[in-house]
Amino acid sequence: MAMSERRRRTAEALGEADDVVRALDEGLRGHGIALPSLGVDPLSCAMVDPRPLVELGRCNVATARQLVELLDRCPK
Repeated sequence: MAMSERRRRTAEALGEADDVVRALDEGLRGHGIALPSLGVDPLSCAMVDPRPLVELGRCNVATARQLVELLDRCPK
């Protein structure tokens, strides 16, 4: 694969990961839930052909409880 093609694919993968992190953050904040360490995992982007992972991070018990309550209200 040519370097320019690899860079394009990397940029697309990172852009998609950033977009989904932003959408998830907005959606959670719309329900009063903030995950301060929500972001793209930088190590998953370090490969030649990156496959970004979304790092949900750590949260306190109260925030975890809010997530459980929100999920309980959602249809399955």
